[in-house]
Amino acid sequence: MSVIPEEFVDLLEKPAVAFFSCIGPRGEPQATPVWFRWDADKGEILVSLMRSRQKFRNIEREPKVSLGILDPMTSFRYLEVRGTVTAIEDDPDKAFVDGLSERYLGRSPYPLTAPGDERLVVHITPVHCTKQG
Repeated sequence: MSVIPEEFVDLLEKPAVAFFSCIGPRGEPQATPVWFRWDADKGEILVSLMRSRQKFRNIEREPKVSLGILDPMTSFRYLEVRGTVTAIEDDPDKAFVDGLSERYLGRSPYPLTAPGDERLVVHITPVHCTKQG
């Protein structure tokens, strides 16, 4: 059974930006905006990260994360999803990030890919939600 409230699933299905929060190396929070995709069949939120970034090192060390999603239509409605990183897989052909680019920008491939970028697909299983609106 999903912890996502039914009346907020639409925020996961539309291309809203999420603030991805994790715990930094000195115990401080780190929050950055990310694109995501909701996999309703598996009950997971998927995000793309780069292996070279601090966020990846943070979730390797501490897999508890949070995603804050603000409704793009009204700032009075939001969903915060707290969860656990349950899997990290390579995205060697950049198919996942290219799919996110199509979802958010209407074009693929992702325009900011640089030679040598190592992309990952991070699977987050929601364990708790807070909501407003």
